[in-house]
Amino acid sequence: MTTPQHNRRFDLWSFGAMVIAAIVLLPICAVLILALGAETDFWAHLWNSTLPRYLRGSFVLMTSVGVGTALVGTGTAWLISRYDFALRRWLEWLLLLPLAIPAYIGAYALVDFYEYAGPVQTGLRQIFGWQTSRDYWFFEPRSMGAAIVVMTAALYPYVYLLARNAFRDQSSDMDQVARSLGRGAWSRFWRIGLPLARPAIVAGVAIVMMETVNDFGTVDYFAVQTLTTGIFSVWLEANNAGGAAQLSSLVLGLAVLLVLTEKASRRKARFFELSRQHRPAARHALTGMAAFGAMVICLLPVLIGFVQPVAVLASHAFAAADQWRDAGLIRALWHTISVGGIAAVLSVTAGVFLVYAVRLSGSAWPRLFMPITTIGYAAPGAVLGVGVLLPMAALDHWLADRIEAVFGIDTGLVLTGTAAALILAYCVRFFAIAQGAADAAMGRISPSLGMAARSLGRRPRGVLAQVYYPLMRASLGSALLLVFVDCVKELPATLLLRPFNYDTLATRVYEQASLENIGQAAPAALIVIAVGLCAVGLLARASR
Repeated sequence: MTTPQHNRRFDLWSFGAMVIAAIVLLPICAVLILALGAETDFWAHLWNSTLPRYLRGSFVLMTSVGVGTALVGTGTAWLISRYDFALRRWLEWLLLLPLAIPAYIGAYALVDFYEYAGPVQTGLRQIFGWQTSRDYWFFEPRSMGAAIVVMTAALYPYVYLLARNAFRDQSSDMDQVARSLGRGAWSRFWRIGLPLARPAIVAGVAIVMMETVNDFGTVDYFAVQTLTTGIFSVWLEANNAGGAAQLSSLVLGLAVLLVLTEKASRRKARFFELSRQHRPAARHALTGMAAFGAMVICLLPVLIGFVQPVAVLASHAFAAADQWRDAGLIRALWHTISVGGIAAVLSVTAGVFLVYAVRLSGSAWPRLFMPITTIGYAAPGAVLGVGVLLPMAALDHWLADRIEAVFGIDTGLVLTGTAAALILAYCVRFFAIAQGAADAAMGRISPSLGMAARSLGRRPRGVLAQVYYPLMRASLGSALLLVFVDCVKELPATLLLRPFNYDTLATRVYEQASLENIGQAAPAALIVIAVGLCAVGLLARASR
């Protein structure tokens, strides 16, 4: 028979799980409530003015980047998985490196390299004796096309990684049968390899399109108008919070649609092996021009997405070595480490608590809400900025008024005047990573271990600390690193929620690059890239 004390502890875990789920879902609900309560006439005004332009820009960017990443990611994954050529072993992992570079940093490097005063055009004028830009044609570095190239180069690894794993898991039996029937390389790819890998490719493209919707720094720098830039314009320039919430709800709906597409693709990603022993398809050695062409195809994305931005930024950083000692950079580094570290610890702790509470609880509510808490990862940073700042600002003013009325003390804005709102946004945005890692790690541990510890008199808290945590420590450490890296790179939410005169590495890069001070932006950008490389290394190790 269950004791009252056990019931009380049981209810405490369930209640804590519901509180965590409510906190994670609160900004999303706030956006929807604000959108429903806003002026309905604004939609008509927006539709007659800028909304078609925002929709058109978002649609063109999403579809173009989606198609580009599908072509680059799938093509390189097929070559790496099925053929042997020079540098293949190195390129298999080098193709992941662009994940370390946020798209907005790649945008700054591309413009600096190819603009009129940059080294490429300057060198062309010196070689051919051209005097002005009217003497020759050169593509516009700040354009929709350039934005598509930058974002494709930065995001294709999502598709590459999923497609490579899908191609690698395919059996050699079907490939051999197709060869015996006289099918060539293109036919085998089109009729066998691609259909079997299509769910993984669609899932990768859906993730890419979500990241494209979330982007602000790249499209703002290239003056491409999208729904995300529209949120900033409506809120900060038109001073219309309700209109920003309505635009945010539209972006959120689009992100949820992409999430559902990704989930549906993963549900279809089933492969049934009829033979008893799975044999991966053998790689075929390429020679001559075929081998050279495969190497170039796989090397180009790495050069464009990683080598070129790092080389440009490194040249500026070493040319202005005094910038590494700049007080603003040191403050931004400290703010980034402190805020990102706190958010990572809180996210992982809450994720472990929620997953463990669901395992303990017999109630259906925590189990129902746990999958919904992952929606924060799909919500763009600008949407979360609206959902976090407006309710917290109202609560902040209410608390300040009550404290002043009772105690006569003017506390100021405690929540929105500090980094608390920024930490909350990070926790909501990246809670899915922490929760997913905790769920996967705990799922590998047999429930019988916990039951045995409970039978020996251990309380649930003791079981978590003494049984589950030692077995989950490595996975939780990886989750901490991944959440921290994403916090370091996050730009839209940081721009909206940071306190006055409070810079992180991401905002310092954005502000200095917007002022065309690439030399001052370069050190912060290189630090962001170095942090991102840690996550790429972890990802490469996990995908062996």
